[in-house]
Amino acid sequence: MKNWQKNILFLKLLGALLLLGSISGHSFAQSSDYPSRAIKMIVPIAPGGGTDIIGRKVAQRLGEILHQSAFVENKAGAGSLIGTDFVAKATPDGYTLLVGGLFNMVMNKALMKNLSYDPAKDFIPVGYVSSYPFVFTVRSDLPVKDFPEFVRYAKERPGQLSYGSAGIGTLQHVWAHVLTTNLGLDLVHVPFKGAPPAYQEMMAGRLDVIFDNISAVKAYVQSGKLKGLSTSGESRSVFLPEIPTINESNLTKFTGESWFGIFAPAGTPPAVIAKLREAMAQINKDPEFILQVEKDGGRVLNVAQNEQDKFLISQINLWVPSVNKSKLKLD
Repeated sequence: MKNWQKNILFLKLLGALLLLGSISGHSFAQSSDYPSRAIKMIVPIAPGGGTDIIGRKVAQRLGEILHQSAFVENKAGAGSLIGTDFVAKATPDGYTLLVGGLFNMVMNKALMKNLSYDPAKDFIPVGYVSSYPFVFTVRSDLPVKDFPEFVRYAKERPGQLSYGSAGIGTLQHVWAHVLTTNLGLDLVHVPFKGAPPAYQEMMAGRLDVIFDNISAVKAYVQSGKLKGLSTSGESRSVFLPEIPTINESNLTKFTGESWFGIFAPAGTPPAVIAKLREAMAQINKDPEFILQVEKDGGRVLNVAQNEQDKFLISQINLWVPSVNKSKLKLD
């Protein structure tokens, strides 16, 4: 190689190194200054449901701890796919986060062959927040007094009773399908754009059942507007102690809690992830936040920082086979 060719090659390499250093320095500066502007938290479900409720509580506390504005933006649609995919493809800088949970980080993987994102590869958990049992709830005038009586009533009326959800593929849809399939029931699924319209239809007597998060159901049941028949927890809820667990019915085995967490896009700088995880750890230790979660019927879900990725994988391995067994598919 001639000298002038060597010189050109050297200059090109030097330029590349300087550019790399500039980019690295810029990234480091961005990480060390984080957060320097508002943080957007995407809730992939319509306003008013359990995901939205917990997202807004976390956003408020996160903003206070990081001394920067944090706000919720609802991106509902296609169950939870639109909002979740939006964050998966967002710039990984810590300014666009996802309020995720069992519904979109686990169930969608079981339901869809061609899922546009991979929960375990496209996201980094920065903190788990809370966990809640579900309540199997019926309209107040349905002529059943307990869960076994409902099962008998439904078996005598195949295809005549309906259950609602916040949309196709949401956890209300999936868990209701898994549970009723296990029981040998034939119920008609009626998806809504969010949970609130489903409750309005139930109170109007036009929808029979919803299987939903206790945080969303509790007030309706306690006021007598709807009737709770069973819960999905390992033990009875202290907020609805009169309602037996599904397992107490001895009709089928079903134990599960809907959990929520905050996720950043893969590729987010480690320094930003560390700041977010530290902030989330503070939130989970806050007595006022703990009280809020417990008042909603849940519990704070503390997962050590070095176990957060493993927790997600364990939930995928637990629930995907169960959903597959029910033969529910969305594509």
